[in-house]
Amino acid sequence: MTKILEATYSNGSLILSEALDANLEGKKLKVVILEAEEDEADRIAKVRRFLAHAKQYSFALPSDYKFDRDELYDR
Repeated sequence: MTKILEATYSNGSLILSEALDANLEGKKLKVVILEAEEDEADRIAKVRRFLAHAKQYSFALPSDYKFDRDELYDR
């Protein structure tokens, strides 16, 4: 299961924005910490960095290129 929640860190504890499912009780969970953007300018800067990174790995396809799923999976 993957779920993204917001939380506030206070006095050494994470306070979740909503309760977790009861079926998770007693299970070990992995937590990834991502600091929330402070404002719109931070969000825009992150998007621009991502697009610049993605552009490094982009390439132009020939104008007559056609994706063939059957060929990909040898059907």
